[in-house]
Amino acid sequence: MLRPRDLSRSIAMVAARTPTLPPATHTNSYAIGARDVLLVEPATPYAGEQRAWIAWARGLASQGRRAVAIVATHHHADHVGGIDVLARELDLPVWAHAETAARVPEVEFARRLEDGDEIVLKGPIPERWTVLHTPGHAWGHVCLWDEDSRAIVVGDMVASKGTILIAPGDGDMRIYIEQLERLAALGARLALPAHGDPIDDPTAHFRRYIRHRGMREAKVLAALPNDMVGGETLEDLVAVAYDDTPMGMWPIARLSLASHLAKLEEEGRAIERDGCWARTGDVS
Repeated sequence: MLRPRDLSRSIAMVAARTPTLPPATHTNSYAIGARDVLLVEPATPYAGEQRAWIAWARGLASQGRRAVAIVATHHHADHVGGIDVLARELDLPVWAHAETAARVPEVEFARRLEDGDEIVLKGPIPERWTVLHTPGHAWGHVCLWDEDSRAIVVGDMVASKGTILIAPGDGDMRIYIEQLERLAALGARLALPAHGDPIDDPTAHFRRYIRHRGMREAKVLAALPNDMVGGETLEDLVAVAYDDTPMGMWPIARLSLASHLAKLEEEGRAIERDGCWARTGDVS
C-alpha cells in the first residue's frame, strides 16, 4: 500500500513498492511545488501501486496544486518502472537528462534537462529549482536544488540507510565521490532521497558517504598484493575487502569493488592482468 506523507505545504512524498536493491523495498516519489508541481520518480511498475500513485497525484488538485511534468532522476528500473503508464494516465510530459532518455527509448521525453537549468514553478511564491547533473551512480542522474528553502531531491546519490551501489559501466566511483563533494558544499537543510526517510542534516550525511567510500577504498588497496605473482581475483578480494558485509550481499559488493578497482587503476595505484589485480609496482 502507498505511503503518502506531507513534508511541507510545497513538498509531499509517497513511497511505492518497487523491485529495488535491499535493504530498500520502496522508492519515494515527490510532489514539489505549492501550486505548479513536479512529480519526481515515476517509479513503481506494479499495477495496484500505479493506481494509488495516480490517485495521489490527481488528489493534489484538491489542494490547489497542478502537476506540470514528471521528472525521472535516472534510468534504473526502480525509478522509471511506471513512467509510461503514469505519464499517459496523467497526460503529463516527461523530463530527464539526455543520458537517461537514451536509456529509456520506449518513452518520449519532452525536455532534456541539463546541469544549471532552472525550473520555475508558479505559485503564491514562485519556486526555482536548479537541475544538478550528478553522474557517478548513473550517467544521466540529476538532483533538483531549491536554494531558497535549501531542499534538494537527491535520487540515488544517497539513501537514508545503507549505501549506494556504484556498478561498472553504469557508474564511476571517482565521479560519484566528486559529486558527493559537490552536494556537501551546497549547505542543504533537507535532502529528499529515493530510498528511506528525508535527511535533516544532508551535509553531514554526504560527508559520511565520502568517508565510507574512503574507508572501503583503503580496505581494497590493503587487500591487493604487492606484485602480480600473488595477484588476486575479484572473488578473492571481495572476501577480504568486504569482510564486514554479510556474504549474501557479496554479489552486489563485487560490483562496487570492481568500481573501486577501476578508480585505483585510473589513478595508477592498481593494475589488472588476466583477471587478477595487484598494486602498481613490480608486476613482472
